[in-house]
Amino acid sequence: MQGFIIDFKPVRDDDLIVTLLTSDEIITTYRFYGARHSHINIGYKIDFELESNLKSTIPRLKDVIQLSFPWILDKEKLYCWQRFLKLFYTHLKGIEELDKFYFNLLSNLVHKITKQNVKRAIIEGYINLLDFEGRLHTDYECLLCEKVVEGNIALVRSMLPTHPKCSYSKSFKSNQIKSLFEEKSSIELNDEELDYIWNILLQGI
Repeated sequence: MQGFIIDFKPVRDDDLIVTLLTSDEIITTYRFYGARHSHINIGYKIDFELESNLKSTIPRLKDVIQLSFPWILDKEKLYCWQRFLKLFYTHLKGIEELDKFYFNLLSNLVHKITKQNVKRAIIEGYINLLDFEGRLHTDYECLLCEKVVEGNIALVRSMLPTHPKCSYSKSFKSNQIKSLFEEKSSIELNDEELDYIWNILLQGI
């Protein structure tokens, strides 16, 4: 079985509670501490086995093999990737069964980040996530005044469009946001604008 680590919490004697996003479910497992165990970290993709235990309500994580990425030693890419994966834990908390979309999204992002700017890849992936969940507002109706935004567009948390004067937020040209929302492309955004949208994403997915 394969999955992405989206959360882990230390418990007694350096053991861990590890949360994994697999192709069709969120799994919470127990990881015993051991010197020969593979390293566990947020964002890692692993191959693993589960062992049920009558004494515990959650399965034991065993036979862990890390499935490395070409960019795993690139500190900037790994840092951005881990911040994005942490948001998945909060977003999907309480869900057990899961559509394959989420696992496939992360798997595709791993390949895109190899060749593409990490923030661009993740932002474009996030827009695809919003579209899949029916939360991408391509009607461009302002969240605050409920009127269609004509001209420059401002974005707030969850990439909700607003009038710049309503949210007192940075404005973008309409073609930039329409390219992002409708074509799932960040090509119209320069690095400074990309960083601004990245910080919106970090508020929560």
